[in-house]
Amino acid sequence: MSIIAKILIALVALEHIYFLVLEMFLWTAPRTRAAFGMSAEQAEQSKVLAANQGLYNGFLAAGLIWSLVAPAAYALPLALFFLGCVLIAGLYGGFTANRRIWLIQALPAAIALAAVWLS
Repeated sequence: MSIIAKILIALVALEHIYFLVLEMFLWTAPRTRAAFGMSAEQAEQSKVLAANQGLYNGFLAAGLIWSLVAPAAYALPLALFFLGCVLIAGLYGGFTANRRIWLIQALPAAIALAAVWLS
């Protein structure tokens, strides 16, 4: 894989680590509530679901990081699999939850996936 592909994979991984922190630890914080347009009550009621979602984002980040440190024979299939998972999750989220997810999650994954394919 090219260095550009690896940098893009790392950026997508960092984005998902951020999502993990946001959803698992900062869900009820005022800035997070404002970003998602939630009241304190809504955030409190949904914090267990958000934490579960954050955990899944952490697994995606772990897989992407794994693709960066794995031996060359495994790096490409790992990167393709985990970027594909991120892309599918982003597309689904954009259709079902909020269209901004296409820009925030799906587009970076698609760009990284293209860079991996082209490298």
